[in-house]
Amino acid sequence: MEPLHLIVGLGNPGAEYAPTRHNAGFFLVEKLAAQWQTDWTNQRKFAARIARAGRSGKSVLLCEPQTFMNLSGQTVGTLVDFYRLPLKQILVAVDDADLPLGEIRLRASGSSGGHHGLESIEQHLASREFARLRIGIGRGDGAREITNYVLGKFDPTENQLLEKVLDRASGQIECWLDGGIERAMSQFNGVVDSKNEEKKK
Repeated sequence: MEPLHLIVGLGNPGAEYAPTRHNAGFFLVEKLAAQWQTDWTNQRKFAARIARAGRSGKSVLLCEPQTFMNLSGQTVGTLVDFYRLPLKQILVAVDDADLPLGEIRLRASGSSGGHHGLESIEQHLASREFARLRIGIGRGDGAREITNYVLGKFDPTENQLLEKVLDRASGQIECWLDGGIERAMSQFNGVVDSKNEEKKK
């Protein structure tokens, strides 16, 4: 097997948070686990739910930190240290209120954009040089204070679009594993509209 790859979906643990917009990262890694037919286990030493899979000759860890969003870096830092992972073999999936629902954007590195989960990971890794896949959730009425919005649930129409977005995002992650980040960005970054028409940006 090739070196281990880590795919982290960010969210908040607990039933009350499970269906919320802020848990879009959880939704994505759960979709991948289902597609790859692997099961989740609770691993207290990492404060995470972990699922192991093989993909195109690579060993992959899917991870859901159970620390709550703002402390996600504790889990990611522990995993990176334990497995001695190069940062180029890490991808973090997060919700993004600055992108509209329907858009995904993968980057090889970058700023947190004010996302507290990413901020925590950057702090614990002392680096921004890891891939991040942003899943747009929009801002509702456009207000700057969005806590209630991101902790709210998708409505039925949004859920239909979200399923299409997660399909595209899971394909992007598989492309990242199979062909590298440049190909994954080129082929998948962009918008899926409500009619399932794919648009690249």
